[in-house]
Amino acid sequence: MTESSAVRDAAVTDRRRLARSAYSSDRDLAARQSLYQWQSPRYDLPGIVAEQLSDVRGHVVDVGCGNGKFIRRLREDRSDLDLLGLDIAPGILTGVPGAVAVADATRLPLATASVDAALALHMLYHVPDIPQAVKELSRVLTRGGAVIVSTNSDHDKSELDDLWQRAAGDVLGTGRGPARISLSARFSLEKAPAFLGEEFSRVQTLELPGTITVREPEPVVAHMASYRAWADQHGVPFEATIERARAILARHITRHGTFEVTCRGAILVCRR
Repeated sequence: MTESSAVRDAAVTDRRRLARSAYSSDRDLAARQSLYQWQSPRYDLPGIVAEQLSDVRGHVVDVGCGNGKFIRRLREDRSDLDLLGLDIAPGILTGVPGAVAVADATRLPLATASVDAALALHMLYHVPDIPQAVKELSRVLTRGGAVIVSTNSDHDKSELDDLWQRAAGDVLGTGRGPARISLSARFSLEKAPAFLGEEFSRVQTLELPGTITVREPEPVVAHMASYRAWADQHGVPFEATIERARAILARHITRHGTFEVTCRGAILVCRR
């Protein structure tokens, strides 16, 4: 690991930054989530999770539940389940319905074998000690239970990486600027099976490829701006780069009619 990647990993996992900035509210998370409304095919992720829990009864914990997107759907579709939302950021829990608590994924405040399913959706890359978090998910799970995890590929949204470097290069006058920070790199789709395989004998991967097509810059700009909590990690003036990206997008869309972003994400269903 290079020094720069170690610094970025520390920034992605810093609890103070996560709780007080990145997820102090759901503003930035909602901006990232909203981009997918322009994706084709359009996946109903909460519905897919609910379907994977069709044989589960009893207690379900959503670790790193964020703004409660999945908990809300489960409350609608599975009123029989006893749901608990956990997150390290108190601010983002304010709008989550039902029982919630502030908790660390590496030290879950749950008894051994006390839940019938656990969710860890797009969050394990924020945990400093990923193997310990996976052990905790396994520890609290009942025999026959399931853990559902999600993440993105190392190659997810590569067009946004290219756009950022073009915009950053223009701002710096260097041709191509430094890469933007990747949140999922520590627990990408390529790395996740090895982490999960240490505790679970069966890991099923449900890949969810798609293409986001926008006809105006704003959805993409809002997504890129949602990384403002890590503005100091980009090695470039953040707001100036966002505005330059907006101009590049506008020019591209005027010329081609649309801007496309390739998505490579997946849900992983883990059982012992």
